[in-house]
Amino acid sequence: MRIPANMSIKGGEMRKTFKVPFGTVSITPEARQLIDRILESTWVTKGKYVQEFEKKFAELFGVKEAVAVSSGTDADALACAVLYDFGARRGDEIIVPALSFVATGNAVFQAGFVPVFVDVQRETLNINPAKIEEVITPKTRAIMPVHLMGKPAAMDQIQEIARRHKLFVIEDAAEAHGAQYRGEKIGAIGDMAAFSLYAAHIVTTIEGGIMTTNNPAMAEAMRSLRNHGMVNKFTFQRIGFSAKMNEIEAAVGLGNIQIFSTILEKRRRNLIYLIDKFRRFEDYFITLKEEPYEKIGPHAFSIILREKVGFTKDEFVSYIEAKGIDSRNLFYSMPTQTASYAFLGHKLGDFPEAEYCSDQGTHIGIHQDISSEDLDYIAEVVQTFLQSKRLRVRSCT
Repeated sequence: MRIPANMSIKGGEMRKTFKVPFGTVSITPEARQLIDRILESTWVTKGKYVQEFEKKFAELFGVKEAVAVSSGTDADALACAVLYDFGARRGDEIIVPALSFVATGNAVFQAGFVPVFVDVQRETLNINPAKIEEVITPKTRAIMPVHLMGKPAAMDQIQEIARRHKLFVIEDAAEAHGAQYRGEKIGAIGDMAAFSLYAAHIVTTIEGGIMTTNNPAMAEAMRSLRNHGMVNKFTFQRIGFSAKMNEIEAAVGLGNIQIFSTILEKRRRNLIYLIDKFRRFEDYFITLKEEPYEKIGPHAFSIILREKVGFTKDEFVSYIEAKGIDSRNLFYSMPTQTASYAFLGHKLGDFPEAEYCSDQGTHIGIHQDISSEDLDYIAEVVQTFLQSKRLRVRSCT
């Protein structure tokens, strides 16, 4: 059977491929060799390579402790569950942004807490710090800001609110590998942080997650929680999870740590390049900007339609994908646009900024395998789309 240029067959299914794909995975030759040694040893569950990965991750991100787990969602959930060692009770509340991948809210529930949602800022995609104190109650135990697309949340304001109300701060840094805020590394600012190590991220173990902290007691609880709440051998001190990382995943992660600076540099180059390219489209799209006090740890490039631009998001997405540019929807307002949270009683309109970003937003890849020529092509496709709508595009100068 002849396969069209933009299609491929995998696992018996017809799947669309793209000229500019959304994501990529870097597996180094050293990681492949290490995987072979692990398989030959027959010890593939959590062992010395997981410990080595944790040590090197902690060093890379400037923290004292790192605890590896089986997914980014588990990292969020276990970080929340640590709060039981510090006086929290089941049914207490954790404040989260309304706009995020649904795993953020799910993890709060999985840990036995209730997520309390706060709207975001359209220009940053992150939680609006001016709205946090409105939802703090006697049951609030923590704030969990999400650094969406790798853009740091307003951590100085969030930390100040947390100090004032005696709350913990858990950073959801799933997409923010290598990001910095006012000279501090994301993942080292709050009491704890949770990273995803899924295939699309800068440091990947294919599947996996990792928690960071500078608090040894929190790290001890994390290690217990990932293994059924166990301490020592078959002494169960907490209600825990089964969320251990294995040696093969750690081997991939160790390889990624070796090339971390190279991947981060390429992604940041692509981000800055595309930010500059999109300046000519500012009348029609909102894209992330990098402020002087921050460094974005690029995950993807978000594109949000401005109001009353004369075309729809569906028209735009259909056009760029027909031209070979892969894209993803810009997540959802968890409390009002996901059916699984309907029981909370929120209604459409309660989180207007998060809902707008979802309705009018998409994001495309800027990973390390995308070239400047690919980025030029993206800009050309966007310009051609706008011109097809008889819309004026700003000068390139």
